[in-house]
Amino acid sequence: MGIYEYTRMPFGIKNAPAHLQRMMDRIFQEEIMEGWMVGYTEDIIIYSETWQDHVKYIDRVLSKCTPINLKISLKKCNFGEQELLVPRHKVSGLSLAIDHNKVAAVLQNPVPKSIKEMQCFLGYELTNAPVLILPDFELPVKIYIDAACSQGLGAALHQRQIVDGEPREGVVCYISRKLKDSEARYGATHTECLCLFWALGKLHYYLESL
Repeated sequence: MGIYEYTRMPFGIKNAPAHLQRMMDRIFQEEIMEGWMVGYTEDIIIYSETWQDHVKYIDRVLSKCTPINLKISLKKCNFGEQELLVPRHKVSGLSLAIDHNKVAAVLQNPVPKSIKEMQCFLGYELTNAPVLILPDFELPVKIYIDAACSQGLGAALHQRQIVDGEPREGVVCYISRKLKDSEARYGATHTECLCLFWALGKLHYYLESL
């Protein structure tokens, strides 16, 4: 009799992703706290404003991988990219857009020709602009609320930025939730106040940074 113990993480263990994420957070804690790196399981994203900083950051990450025998596949690496595909999204220094490969099935379907077909196919709207933009905490923002529906609340955080040399108002964030049974009986003014109060609370981390 004895103890059987893994010397490395095997495939198929239920808590393997969480264990890997904790390890990445622990190894690269300083880099993550400094705000120029994100580690999501086995993926590492390094972002910077200048190429000189980018090279310095890459060197710091690699210098931490070597002593602990954390191997990196160069075939899966991209360096100096202006735009990256991360899970379900296309991220750049200006915007956050949906990955069109993820909505290919939606795009290949025929265009709805009736109201009923459109109601069954609202996902088609997700393939079009506007895309989400990254917030600029030096600029003012607008909050649009919608409490007209008797079933839920909605809000959107907008900001006007200079994109390609022209001012453009884009969406930073969408939020929504279902009304509780008691809230569904509120009057119109009360519901609008509820929506505004809820939106300010949900979006406080954007507003407090301004």
